[in-house]
Amino acid sequence: MKNQKLSGWGSVAVHGGHKKDPSYAHLTPLYASSTYVFDSAEQGMRRFTGQEEGYIYARWGNPTITEAEQKIAALETFGTGKEATTILHSSGMAAITTLMMSTLSQGDKILSHFSLYGGTDELVHRILPRFGVSATIVDLRDLEKAEDALRADKQIKMVYLETPANPTIQCVDIAALSALAKKYNCIVACDNTFATPYLQQPFALGADFIVHSTTKFLNGHGTAIGGALVGADIERMRGPIFKFHKTTGANSNAFDAFLLVQGMKTLEVRMDRHCTNAERVAQFLSTNKNVVKVNYTGLPQHPDFAIAAKQMRHAGALLSFEVKGGLQGGINFMNKLNLCTRAVSLGTCDTLLSHPASMTHFSVPKEEKEKYGITEGLIRMHVGIETVDDIITDLEQALQ
Repeated sequence: MKNQKLSGWGSVAVHGGHKKDPSYAHLTPLYASSTYVFDSAEQGMRRFTGQEEGYIYARWGNPTITEAEQKIAALETFGTGKEATTILHSSGMAAITTLMMSTLSQGDKILSHFSLYGGTDELVHRILPRFGVSATIVDLRDLEKAEDALRADKQIKMVYLETPANPTIQCVDIAALSALAKKYNCIVACDNTFATPYLQQPFALGADFIVHSTTKFLNGHGTAIGGALVGADIERMRGPIFKFHKTTGANSNAFDAFLLVQGMKTLEVRMDRHCTNAERVAQFLSTNKNVVKVNYTGLPQHPDFAIAAKQMRHAGALLSFEVKGGLQGGINFMNKLNLCTRAVSLGTCDTLLSHPASMTHFSVPKEEKEKYGITEGLIRMHVGIETVDDIITDLEQALQ
């Protein structure tokens, strides 16, 4: 492809970030090299001083990784008129750690919602306070509470959003919260893992940074761990943020990046199937007599239905639901599954279900779980791309 301007998101998913290989390989090869050679000492000097672009050492960059980075940036900015750059990481948590530790200083605070991924929650409440960075947690669906917190505390420097959130599938208004954050000179970061750039583009809504666990939908096949930090402040990304990243060694590797690139090419077609399947599954669950409650923003009764409809192309592939019988009811349901897979994580082609009360949140006190909507009978479900009637048949027999 020479200079043709791409008109569709799917074309960007396939071709974005790709450059013709010098040896004319159809796909960007897996560059399994730890270091790169220089034609002369002078060239090495130019590369180390930044006067010449080029690879030096794999922890600092690799051609396979570069393609993955550029494709993610292209997907997050397509149609927005904005520019961004990506730094690929060894995991989603590595990307979040780089974001927070390279942009915040001792005494700074993060304003965030109470429904956060467990690893992020652990980072902001147990790790960052040791470095003088703390968190203020409020229900960010209430914009008055959000502004009250920003107005009252000048130490808040970052508004960190995760929408839809894990595992309650709550959504917050990215555009409204970004406008508030800018009013109080705060940066805005958004975890876009659940939605992917196909369903939601936070840069278009005012965010400054986006993070992904690329392990999930971007890879799509559960074959590699990875994370991405995408930033609209190019100078900052290529300066202090990249310096922090390369110094702390949170880099990805060529093999995982290669798998990620192949996965992203089918993201649009996979997400379309994930989403239509999830909608059918949510409708089925909402009418089943053994289901107490369904959390899916595509259902009009969900409290965040309007927010999700405003900022997302579709409600997505994630939902959670509460079965009757509490803890034992949840365990019984999980044990009866046949087609669906009992596993944590999400984004793979097969349907994955987990029971937080007996798995990921087993050690959390019951009162604390229920405070955040994680009841003992709650099931989190990632709806795969199987034939949806087969998924529903399995759920139906397990709910009997």
